[in-house]
Amino acid sequence: MKSSRIILITLEIVTPLLLILAYALWAGPRGDFFFPSLDKILSTFWHDWLGGLVATDIVPSLYRTLAGFALAAVLAIALGIVLGLSRRARIATAPLVEFFRALPPPALLPLTILVLGVGDTAKIMLIALVCVFPILLNTIAGVAGLDPTLRDTARVYHISRADVLFRIIIPAALPAIFAGLRTSLSLAVIMMVISEFVAATNGIGFSIWQAKRLFDIPSMWAGIILLGIVGYTLNMILVGIESIVLRWHRGARAAAR
Repeated sequence: MKSSRIILITLEIVTPLLLILAYALWAGPRGDFFFPSLDKILSTFWHDWLGGLVATDIVPSLYRTLAGFALAAVLAIALGIVLGLSRRARIATAPLVEFFRALPPPALLPLTILVLGVGDTAKIMLIALVCVFPILLNTIAGVAGLDPTLRDTARVYHISRADVLFRIIIPAALPAIFAGLRTSLSLAVIMMVISEFVAATNGIGFSIWQAKRLFDIPSMWAGIILLGIVGYTLNMILVGIESIVLRWHRGARAAAR
């Protein structure tokens, strides 16, 4: 078991290193303007993104991403539990949920700028709007899919509604909720970049767009690499939280096998 885990970790590390090596060998001799050599990209990354841009661009982008994601998580989980518990409420709100879910969030960017301005509030609300639906739908599915036997057993033993909610329903729905959270986190990063392309004065997306306008290709590639690192790091943090919160779930599945 331990050796297989070491092999998996090794593969996770070696695969991106091989891709980096392949790019270095391919781009180095070419001297292509649009595909600069790896040493130029890494040098730009080191001097720019690990220098003064940390405070001016990385921190604001992280704040917008996490604020929008957290807002969406709180609203979606709360509403998802309510809709998951009530079939009538699900039927009544289904047209609204499907209507707003079908709207492309980038298309709402002009409206949010018009109503909320060009500050952080508009960007956070737009990120939250993108993130809310995967969490909402997964929460509804997790709550509504609870085995009826569990509810009947709780009713027979006269367990209070609060205990049923916090000790049975929510724990049973947590795997589905975390699946929605992981999906929404990647969408939050994507929407953060899109929102910073328009009417922004700082942020990772703004810097990438400025580099593109100035034809500073190494800076553009360095920003793209940073986005990948940010997305990967945030996802690993969420996976770590999930592994702690759902430790009981994995233990139960392992025992069942």
